Amino acid sequence: MRILTRYILLEMLTVFLVTTGSLTVFIFLGLIGKAAVDNGLGLGPILRLLPYMLPQAMQFSVPGALLLATTVVYGRVSSSNEIVAVKSLGISPMVMLWPTLIMAFVVSFGAVALNDLAVSWGTDGVKRVVVESFEEIAYGRLRTQKSFSADAFNVNVKQVVGKRLIGPVFSFNSSGGETSVVRADAAEINVDPDLGTFNIKLFNANGGMKGWTITHPGEFEQSFPMSQLLGDSANSTRKPAETPLHAIKLAKVEQRKQIDWIKHEMAAATSMALLLGRFDELAQDQWKTREGNLTWSSRELHKLNVEPYRRWANGFSCLGFALIGAPMAVRRRHGEFWGSFFACFLPILLVYYPMLVGCVDQAKDGNIPPQAVWIGNFVLAAWGVWLLRRVIRF
Repeated sequence: MRILTRYILLEMLTVFLVTTGSLTVFIFLGLIGKAAVDNGLGLGPILRLLPYMLPQAMQFSVPGALLLATTVVYGRVSSSNEIVAVKSLGISPMVMLWPTLIMAFVVSFGAVALNDLAVSWGTDGVKRVVVESFEEIAYGRLRTQKSFSADAFNVNVKQVVGKRLIGPVFSFNSSGGETSVVRADAAEINVDPDLGTFNIKLFNANGGMKGWTITHPGEFEQSFPMSQLLGDSANSTRKPAETPLHAIKLAKVEQRKQIDWIKHEMAAATSMALLLGRFDELAQDQWKTREGNLTWSSRELHKLNVEPYRRWANGFSCLGFALIGAPMAVRRRHGEFWGSFFACFLPILLVYYPMLVGCVDQAKDGNIPPQAVWIGNFVLAAWGVWLLRRVIRF
């Protein structure tokens, strides 16, 4: 039986590693291409993105590669009647199945680590490269297209001479939906990644907003936070989905403190309004803002509660895929691994992933407990166990 175990493990490892490498390269190139097109990155920034994109590619390729490797190996084993031969010797088919299940269990832990690395270190790295390359991206676009725009910022120029913009027209969109337009004879832009600021040096500038016109002769320099211009791309504050697993506990403590502070502030404001008889204050926009902040903070806490369960459930989908793929390929007995693969993948795509996404969304809203994220995995496990029982019995 040790020979059978080594045989299956060697076959699985070989096919799994080859498939993982192939899928990773395919997905990796797609992610890099998308990032390059979306952000207008040149060769230098793209090369700096490579290590940060690799975990993001692998978090998608590993589960699919494991399912494909399982169907390939067991489809071939079944079509060559090796399972029948094992049964004829009075040996349970589980002898040829449990090595793959153990391997999938180990791979699942690696997938959890990859998920965590991709959404924390990988996402931070991509943001940092985009911010550091912002000046290069802007000048590149302005030289070739004479215009450049970000989330809340737009500039058009007549031409670019070295680092000097000739005849620039800047447009800035505020959070209130207002637009400020600034014109100048010339300008220079530069980015300070350490301070996270975007600096504009204007020469003979004039601008208008809300019907006002302001003229500033000579040299004038203004700095803006990168987060104001680039939005989430330059936001240094971690979202719950980007927080490493080891930092989630501390993040939840800080979020609870923020919620408590908002509640105490609301209680104090309510008491003061009732004491002084200023009941109209409880219906003002300031009160609605507090309620909105409390709702947002509570949802952020729900998201933090969900993240560990989501990442572990995502990682252990590998075990569920192996539980389904191996017995499905054995039962088909035709050696058509693509048929076995899609017989497993389509139900997973149509049932498991919608169930996972739906449970995650409901848990983030606080409608269901975060543990419910595992429901999809339990469905996979139940299906896999049912298939295994049929393989063993028949």
